[in-house]
Amino acid sequence: MLAEVAAANVSRELETALRAIAEPRVFPKGTPLFKQGETADGFYILEKGSVQVLLEAGENLSQFLDEAGPGSLLGLSDSMAGERYRTTAEASIETSAGFVDRERFVQFLAKRQEFCMEIVRLLSASLDLLYHKFRSVSAHPGRPRRRSLHEAC
Repeated sequence: MLAEVAAANVSRELETALRAIAEPRVFPKGTPLFKQGETADGFYILEKGSVQVLLEAGENLSQFLDEAGPGSLLGLSDSMAGERYRTTAEASIETSAGFVDRERFVQFLAKRQEFCMEIVRLLSASLDLLYHKFRSVSAHPGRPRRRSLHEAC
């Protein structure tokens, strides 16, 4: 799974603690949780439903990257980096998610330091998975190859 932080990687203890500080939100099918380019002022923990992770590829074009389910954390790395969201997350079906404000999360980590290393581990695993995914795509023998000048003539 390419979704930022897959549910399987989040401990039950962290998931419970995050849900306690999250603001509950409901998204009808087709509604974005966040859009690529918006300020990443927090992240989402999915409670129920399903979310498509999309990469905007031009005017009215999106490339599907992954599907995220309950327990997944979306927008965590962008939020922690203080950047803009690099992808769009859109509800595939009616979806419930908890929004965790960036500042509130930083305060949470200051008080609950036992979760700091887990967050680092989750972000590292997410980056590692992304690296391997793109490496396998770029090494795929069926991908289009560039033509040399001799082939073009």
